[in-house]
Amino acid sequence: MRALPLHLEAGSDVRRSLEQLALEHQASGFVLSVVGNLSRAAFACPGKTAPTLLQGELEIITLQGTLSPGGVHLHLSFSDAECQVWGGHLEHGTLVLRGADLLVGLLDESPSPAAGATQMRPRVEIATLPGCPFSRRALRMLRTLGIPFQEIEATGGGSVPQLFIDGVAIGGYDALAELHSRGELEPLRGL
Repeated sequence: MRALPLHLEAGSDVRRSLEQLALEHQASGFVLSVVGNLSRAAFACPGKTAPTLLQGELEIITLQGTLSPGGVHLHLSFSDAECQVWGGHLEHGTLVLRGADLLVGLLDESPSPAAGATQMRPRVEIATLPGCPFSRRALRMLRTLGIPFQEIEATGGGSVPQLFIDGVAIGGYDALAELHSRGELEPLRGL
């Protein structure tokens, strides 16, 4: 593992910055530490269909979770001017106020036997619709488990999400959760 310091300037989107870091380094990892403040926090609370937005001078308390070229899954906690603590899943639109300093641990990947070969498509594909809570849950589960996937925006009136493993339709979120509970998603993990 290598530790990489990351300074975010005022106005930086925290989630986008970490997604970009994982893409630039083509590496998976996790947040080791963070200090800084926010002008706006966007976070998903359990059971809510849309992110919660808070604005003001917000002090970051913790930021933890995983990142990879396929996406991030991060939990944020912060306090407001009254020292009330808030938290949830970090969403796009969380903006740095004056600055934030993070230390990110990137995992050293050992080269695969097919190093240099054409990059294979992920074995999992998921059709989603923006704003669909079950699509968000399925995406969150895939990211949390470290399963590489390709997201496709659904068209038409069918139910979402729809998941495919190696081109075979498995169903929606409930089917994905059932496979996870039986341990059948383990071979799909990228880490």
